[in-house]
Amino acid sequence: MMKEQLEKRLAELKAELVSGQKVMADLEAKQANLRDTLLRISGAIQILEEITSSTEQNGNQNNKYVQEELNVQ
Repeated sequence: MMKEQLEKRLAELKAELVSGQKVMADLEAKQANLRDTLLRISGAIQILEEITSSTEQNGNQNNKYVQEELNVQ
């Protein structure tokens, strides 16, 4: 009787282990996908910041040029 209970509990624990391993694998896959998504978002932010910074600098240079042209005339 005791041996049967131990074997039953052993089988339950093995099933829980397999189930837990599947959950862990799913979570690791989701984590990897999320990490990739965050890297893409971060890269997009960096590019847009560089573009907006470049645009502001060019806009300021263009404004200076226009002001200089107006002063010359």
